[in-house]
Amino acid sequence: MHTDIPTHRPATPLLDRIQSPADLKPLSFAELNTLADELRIYLLYCVGQTGGHFSAGLGVVELTIALHHVLNLPDNDLIWDVGHQAYPHKILTGRRDSILNMRALNGLAPFPKREESRFDSFGVGHSSTSISAALGMAIAKEDNNQSSHTVAVIGDGAMTAGMAFEALNHAVHCKQRLLIILNDNTMSISENVGGLAKHLESIWQKKTGTRQNAPSVNTANLFEDIGIDYTGPIDGHDIKTVSQNIKRLLNENGPCLLHVQTTKGKGFSPAISDPIAYHALTKIEKVPSASQPSAQNKQRKKYQDIFSEWLCETAKHDPNTMAITPAMREGSGLLQFSQDYPARFFDVAIAEQHAVTFAAGLACKNKKPVVAIYSTFLQRAYDQIIHDVAIQNLNVLFAIDRAGIVGEDGATHNGSFDIAMLRCLPNFIVATPSNQQECVKLLDTAYQYQGPAAVRYPRGYALSKESEKEFQKESSALDIGKAHLIKHGKHGCILNFGALLEQSEEVAAKMNLGLVDMRWAEPLDTPLLSTLIESYDYFISIEDGIIRGGAGSAVLEYFHSQHKVKPLLQLGHPNHFIEHGPRNEVLRTLALDSKGIEEKIQKWLTKR
Repeated sequence: MHTDIPTHRPATPLLDRIQSPADLKPLSFAELNTLADELRIYLLYCVGQTGGHFSAGLGVVELTIALHHVLNLPDNDLIWDVGHQAYPHKILTGRRDSILNMRALNGLAPFPKREESRFDSFGVGHSSTSISAALGMAIAKEDNNQSSHTVAVIGDGAMTAGMAFEALNHAVHCKQRLLIILNDNTMSISENVGGLAKHLESIWQKKTGTRQNAPSVNTANLFEDIGIDYTGPIDGHDIKTVSQNIKRLLNENGPCLLHVQTTKGKGFSPAISDPIAYHALTKIEKVPSASQPSAQNKQRKKYQDIFSEWLCETAKHDPNTMAITPAMREGSGLLQFSQDYPARFFDVAIAEQHAVTFAAGLACKNKKPVVAIYSTFLQRAYDQIIHDVAIQNLNVLFAIDRAGIVGEDGATHNGSFDIAMLRCLPNFIVATPSNQQECVKLLDTAYQYQGPAAVRYPRGYALSKESEKEFQKESSALDIGKAHLIKHGKHGCILNFGALLEQSEEVAAKMNLGLVDMRWAEPLDTPLLSTLIESYDYFISIEDGIIRGGAGSAVLEYFHSQHKVKPLLQLGHPNHFIEHGPRNEVLRTLALDSKGIEEKIQKWLTKR
């Protein structure tokens, strides 16, 4: 059992011989166990160098080795759910050395990615997609007269999503060979909640004889009852047993489910003791880097912490405040609220659609639900936002974290689309705070609005205009749709939407441009825009989101509606999916740092 993360590459003589899964075929089970030890220590070293998801990979080392030992990859298809646990898979599939550049700009992706390797059968980053994808592949392969096997690995946390049950419901009607491996470690990012977690625990307790007050009749098995051939639970760290069961089940017709029990963080005692804290690691730096908090950042707060303080303070004054998260309590800043107001806190598991409609139900009975959710996960509930909240004009606040570039998690997790998704919806207001104080004020304003509202804020530290002031709750609401004119300038004016205000201020000062912190993507401050149209020759909109359909597009639409033709340079995310890398580096590649913004404006002006 390891207690420290190695800072120098460990000796791994057997692992060094593995160039592809075929190299595992001739190994004995004793050698495979040695390989597991080497793979685990190498994984500890690698994640220490790169940062990233941690405990989940440690927990599936033996399972990964068994799968690669039995399957004929890449002729067979292995689909990993979410991808948190796929680092050992990457190491065993020819990426042992390049994984040391994972999550870096132009380095390996942090999740399985089809373009990256022929061994990655399906790209992933969100949860609960594996069974659907695997079933589609299995049916297609049979229609193509292909006989290769299809295996999906899904965690018990991911199994809580409705999509997984939709796929199981479909699978029971199909005769294609499909093996589903349920990796049960009792965790997602936080502890698993709900009836499924209790059901899986009861199955395990019954098998091991640890179940107390067991009824005289057999406990029903959910998977067997709906028609899935079920095996388990078995020890997921016993390579021989896992291998033998996989080999047997691959030859069964129809869908089979193998239930394996694993320990998240196995082999690293701190991660076993605290699997939530060690779900992911920050890169261990030999010297300070831009990814670590600077002296300036140490005086700032993270947006998620600003939200946490605001929500707890709001709940003190309003007994109707309810907080909802789809399995992201810690990440969304709801830990303190869950402790202070447990009866008003709801972790609904990985179920974004349910989270939104559940909030709508609360709002129907005069509660004030606050849905704390990452921008990328909000996408999964778009129909519910429209059908269940917006159409009924219900009083729900969406606190949208990780809006904009998130950095190392890349395309699957960037919050590029929330402005474009929400500003087009009737009844919605959408706020884009630019700093710590504005975030609090706009949260207050959106909370008091009687209807659907969204406040979007990025990952990381907030700019603070009043860093010495304590958190204040009194009289902080703003007028809906009212922008903040920061400075006048000559010829041109920057319209800033959100957290790139610091960069906008630098460019506006250097180029003598006007600057407006727009605050709202919906509604726009049209009275101010009408005045600015008469005062400036051209405009630049800046947003940490997709350009197409975004806030800058809203400005263009308004100009057009007023029959005013004024040049507008729209700066934001281009119309392609943005890859991983540290947030500041990705912003630089998108020309959304101060230097890039200035250069883009200068280049644009020369063409006018």
